[in-house]
Amino acid sequence: MDNPFVRKMEQHVRLAPEDRALLDGLARQHVRHVAARQDIEGQQSDPYHTHLILDGWACRYKQFPDGRRAIVALLLPGDLCDPFVFRRARMDHAIGALTPVTVARITPDQIGDAIRGRPAVEECLWREMLATLAIHREWIASVGRRSAIERLAHLFCELHLRLARVGLADGTSLPMPVTQPDLADALGQTSVHINRTLKELRTSGLVALRSRRLTIRDLDGLMERGLFDPAYLQLS
Repeated sequence: MDNPFVRKMEQHVRLAPEDRALLDGLARQHVRHVAARQDIEGQQSDPYHTHLILDGWACRYKQFPDGRRAIVALLLPGDLCDPFVFRRARMDHAIGALTPVTVARITPDQIGDAIRGRPAVEECLWREMLATLAIHREWIASVGRRSAIERLAHLFCELHLRLARVGLADGTSLPMPVTQPDLADALGQTSVHINRTLKELRTSGLVALRSRRLTIRDLDGLMERGLFDPAYLQLS
């Protein structure tokens, strides 16, 4: 069963075959493809559903009137774009595709049906919500207090573990399809600053970045440099 959502949920809780089949079925509802740099859900829209990322990278972002953008979350295969969608509410942010993405649309009613009488499914979805909140807290801490190099090192460590848990990291090598402006918008820096910070990580022998692929040459060193503790990711 090659499904990043199911693989991710199994990191939280041991699932019975029928639970895996149920989650796999959720991931096959209303599947569509979205081109790179297009919105999956626009700011100020009023959806009564969430989207599940099946393939590709997306982001949650805020757009300012003068055109500036703040990326407040990176969304990877297996991620629910909004795991808290229990009621209709106007979007105060947008969900945008950073690469070509494939998504499934899931309604709160479908989630409610999935957890009814299925304690393992309910627990793994709750744990996923807790992990999402913890990631937000770490991002706030990064922008608020980590140095420039600590922010980027921490983000690379986080992305490595998040991709590894769904089978999309090859050892310490992982796809890195985002641009330097994307990283700048995610870390509250300029593209020039990101370029300098990347160079410092390279010359320190911690990472290599080539052809949209990141290789972590010294994972322990990168974790130390980014003050990274993986406990917040709720890995079992």
